[in-house]
Amino acid sequence: MSLVLASGSPRRRELLAALGVSFEVDPADVDETSTERDPVRLAESLALLKARAVAARRPGDVVIGSDTVVALDGRLLGKPASAEEARAMLVALRDRAHEVVTGVAVVAPHGFEAVTHSRTTVVMRPYTDPERDEFIARGEPFDKAGGYAIQDMAFHPVAHLDGCTCGVMGLPLWTLRRLLIGAGIEVATPALDRCTECPARG
Repeated sequence: MSLVLASGSPRRRELLAALGVSFEVDPADVDETSTERDPVRLAESLALLKARAVAARRPGDVVIGSDTVVALDGRLLGKPASAEEARAMLVALRDRAHEVVTGVAVVAPHGFEAVTHSRTTVVMRPYTDPERDEFIARGEPFDKAGGYAIQDMAFHPVAHLDGCTCGVMGLPLWTLRRLLIGAGIEVATPALDRCTECPARG
């Protein structure tokens, strides 16, 4: 039985490695189109959809699915499709608070399924237009919900947050750890300094 990450995201791979487990990567190829406007229901349903899709072709393995949703004033911000869309998102987010919800699901043999989420309030700093445009010119926004990466050291768009940093990056480790233990997987505590202070540690 293998542990499988149903995502091609390099950030999620790096985060999962911090749990001290060996795993394989098998990205889910699913249609993420949805009319759901509630960020929690959307993030959880997409995480479970991805996990189920990969588990269907790997029924003997334990599969992790995850999905991140950015919500601002009731509007959901996905991955920008163009520089113009990225610019508009970053203008809307600048110097304001928004919510990041990351759903995480585990599907395992013998009918085990579990899904939950992390929820974090993020406040962006008042970055300048040239800073924003340099970030976009590097091609960074286009695979990220909301068009930004909290871990980008050059742009460093976030002023502060209230919640799980790993969840904002795409995989809430304490939350995932609880699901994996529930599925019978032995998992270490997250080997990241920031995780020792995470409110999701419980």
